[in-house]
Amino acid sequence: MYADNELLFPTHVIPKLRQARGDEFRALIERLSRLPDDDPEKLGFSLMMIRLDGCLTCETDSYRAMRGCTACAQQTLRRFKGPDQDLLRHYQKALLDIEAYLGQEMIPLRVEEPVSAQAA
Repeated sequence: MYADNELLFPTHVIPKLRQARGDEFRALIERLSRLPDDDPEKLGFSLMMIRLDGCLTCETDSYRAMRGCTACAQQTLRRFKGPDQDLLRHYQKALLDIEAYLGQEMIPLRVEEPVSAQAA
């Protein structure tokens, strides 16, 4: 009943989108498919698809989730009204957002030791 659904767009779906659009999009998919999952370019693509697919509002018992992430992403790309250049602009924006996030100075978490009942 449940297909390949995840909480957010999974990177293993990227190669399955090769035929979803035109030549420029196919070239992007082929390049991304060779990259490791934690590469900023691949993360940028995932962020773009999260935004386009509406992954944040997907519920595990929804029709979208039951069909799976691959079918959802393919349908989203087929229904996208603009040309591939518009999709590539969405990708570039998401990539910039990822790079900006990764470039931020991370504040280390401060873990405090729990107060024991005996010390109280």
